[in-house]
Formats: sequence, C-alpha cells, structure tokens
Amino acid sequence: MLDVGLTGGIGSGKSTVAAALRELGAQVIDADVVAREVVEPGRPTLAAIAERFGAHLVRPDGSLDRPALAAIVFPDPAALADLDRITGPAITARVRELRAALDVQAVSVYDMPLLVERRLWPHEHLSVVVGADVETRVRRLVDQRGLDEADARHRIARQATDEERRAAADVWVDNDGTVEATRDQVRALWFDRLVPFNANLLTGNRSRLQRGVVVDPDPAWPAQAARLSARVADALGDRAVRVEHIGSTSVPDLPAKDAIDLQVGVRTLTDADAPGFVAHLTQRGLVRVPAITADSPLPRDADPNGWRKRFYGSSDPGRVANVHVRELGSPGWVFALQFRDWLRADPGARQRYASLKRALAAGAPSADEYTEAKEPWFADAYPRVVDWAQRTGWTDHVGPTAR
Repeated sequence: MLDVGLTGGIGSGKSTVAAALRELGAQVIDADVVAREVVEPGRPTLAAIAERFGAHLVRPDGSLDRPALAAIVFPDPAALADLDRITGPAITARVRELRAALDVQAVSVYDMPLLVERRLWPHEHLSVVVGADVETRVRRLVDQRGLDEADARHRIARQATDEERRAAADVWVDNDGTVEATRDQVRALWFDRLVPFNANLLTGNRSRLQRGVVVDPDPAWPAQAARLSARVADALGDRAVRVEHIGSTSVPDLPAKDAIDLQVGVRTLTDADAPGFVAHLTQRGLVRVPAITADSPLPRDADPNGWRKRFYGSSDPGRVANVHVRELGSPGWVFALQFRDWLRADPGARQRYASLKRALAAGAPSADEYTEAKEPWFADAYPRVVDWAQRTGWTDHVGPTAR
C-alpha cells in the first residue's frame, strides 16, 4: 500500500485536491475527522483534555466545547503544545488502525494540515503539498469562510512557511489557478506517479533509469536527497548510524544521471542483514537487490572484504534512487565520502569527470553499461583522491545519523 501525506496551509485549497484524489480511487483519511472522533464523549482523550484545561470544556451532553477550547489554546503556544501531546498519540493510533483496515492494494492518502509542522511527512512514502500565494489564500478565507482579513493573515502566519513546506514536498500542487487546472495536476500525479509507485510496491519492483543519460545539475537534488535521507533514518532508527548523500548528485555544478545516491552506515553488515532492517526499508519503498553485494575494490589488489555492501533501489518512478549500505569506516564507506568531497573541492577534477561522464553517456546503451565504463577512471582517480585527503587533512567529520 502506498502511503501519501497530503498537506497545505489554511486557504490553500487542500480539500479540492483531497476530493480529486478520492474521485480517482484514493482512500482518504481526514485528520480533522479523526481529531473529532478521538474526543467524542467517553473517550480517554476527552477526559485528559478536561483534566488539563478544565471540566467546564465538557458540555452537559458529554461533548467537547471546541470553540471554548480553541479560545484557550490558540493564543497560548504552551497550551497548544499540551493539547498536541494529548491528542497527537490518539490521532496517530487511530490513523494507523484505519490504514490497517484498508485494502492492501489501495493508495492511502492522509489529509493532515500539520504534516510539516509536526514533522510527520517522513512516515509517508510521498508528501504532497498544496500551495497558493498568500494573497490568494487571504482572499479565499475572507470570501469563502467569512474571516476578517487580519484574522486570516494571523492564522496563515502561525503555520509553516512556504519554504518549510517546499522542503518537505515531494510534489507541489500549484492551486493559484482554476479548479480545473488543479484537478489536471492531480490527475497527472495520480496516473504518472502514484499508481505506478503503488504497483511497484505491490510487486517488489524498483525504478531504474533505462539509459545512462547525463543531465545538467538540478538544484532540486539536495532537497530530494534530504527527504529520502530523512525517510531512511526514520525507518531504521538506531539501526543506521549515519545517512549521507553521495555520488554525483551530491556535488554542486556536476552533471549526473538523474538518480539520487545515499550511503547508509551500519556497525556491521550483519546488522544490515537482520530481517527487521530489510523489512523497514522494504516498507518504505526500497527494494533490496541481492545480486549486488560489493563494489570493485580500490586499489584493484585491495582486500575485497572492505568493499562489501548491501544495495537497495527506490520504487518511486518519480525519483530514481539508490541506497548503498556499508560498514561505517570501511574502505568503501570512506572512499565514497572522500571522492564526493574531492570533487566538491577541486574544480579541475570536477570538470574532467564531467567531460568523461558526458562522453561515456553518449555511447552507453544502458545505465549499467555506463556505470561499468566508468570503472577504469575510478581506478586511476583513486590514488589522487587518497593523496588529496592526506594533503588536506580530510577527516570523516560529519555527525550522527541524518534525520
């Protein structure tokens, strides 16, 4: 089952996108509906709210006086945080129950206004954000919901910024235009990405580039890698000691195949072979490739044990990605980081590598053959990378697991 998180700021038109996805066949779970359900009369969550904020919030019929609660918590960030601590676990548990009851072949959409603010998006296979210009949102809130303009702007200001939402968005649905234009975007998203992504999850297939095509640097690559890193770190917890963005897409101004490479550091590959490790990555849409168990040792006469790894590919057709699992501190782990940092630091080396990549891509009929064609260059570059690392005092200095 594909899990999609849907969010957007107040007045962005998220409900329009949710309705369009529902019409296409998605199973939509509305966080606002669930939030009301968990505070129904007799629920433990309602009792906890009454204990924290006052018994007067429970009406004679046993229901929650929501306007009175809102008047208490919205002006007071500490009170709002307390309410989140009370209701959050109950909402999460209920959403998990609802999703577990769905058909396993469904596309599950969690319509959650605070997906970004509460950093829930790493739990989803994809995060879809509905965006609209602030002035458009203000106008909608005034015209459609009857808010006064000052109140509308105040509510918008209290939510996540567009910059924060874009950082979390795998897909940005622009809802500044007509309803039909928005629905067209949703239909394209559904048929081009969500349906094939779900099919890959159900069949255990990974997405791959068909040819070794090298493209110009994409400024979106670092953010895409950061989102995938966050999902991998969230899935593995302390099973992963480190998660790093490596490969050509991690080097600014370097042409590359349009595929993100991550490196996951583990204490031993025995940890990576544990059923729980494999299952957690599989559940997040990363497919293990059993045939790939090592890199070519460098130098060529090096002990191959230092170059062992495990390899996964993403099922997402909209973002081809590779995950290399290596032992922390192994020669393979160290070289991946040194090579990245050498290219970042040396414009000449970066230019030579870019020229080679374009030349090889032009004659490589497949992505695999393109990768194989680069092996001699890596062997020649290895001593230069090691020499650079020694001369510059390079150290593997990055901190704990990326989250």
